[in-house]
Amino acid sequence: MATEPEPRLRALEDIEREIYAILQNAGTVILKLSKEKPNKWLLHRHAVAFRASVQHVEAELSAQTRYLTQVATGQPHAGSSYSSSKDCQMALQRVDYVHLTLSDVARTCEQMLET
Repeated sequence: MATEPEPRLRALEDIEREIYAILQNAGTVILKLSKEKPNKWLLHRHAVAFRASVQHVEAELSAQTRYLTQVATGQPHAGSSYSSSKDCQMALQRVDYVHLTLSDVARTCEQMLET
């Protein structure tokens, strides 16, 4: 059963929204810092939100990268049939090779029996 792309695309859209939130928090902090007497509590709250968002984005992007690495290298991963398909392909090639080898052995045996 192959993984549908929709959950992965939704995860990337969530990451994109989170990056937007990061930029909003950074902009808000810059605006607050430009005031003569910035509210330290609000600055702290936005800084904490900024840091949490950055950590969340880093974690999600790392998870996406790990998934793509598994897919690209053929390692087994949840919901993919690529590895099984590749194993089946290799097994069929081995069967073809064995068939050819046995045909050669049979031909050699027939030639030896004729003489």
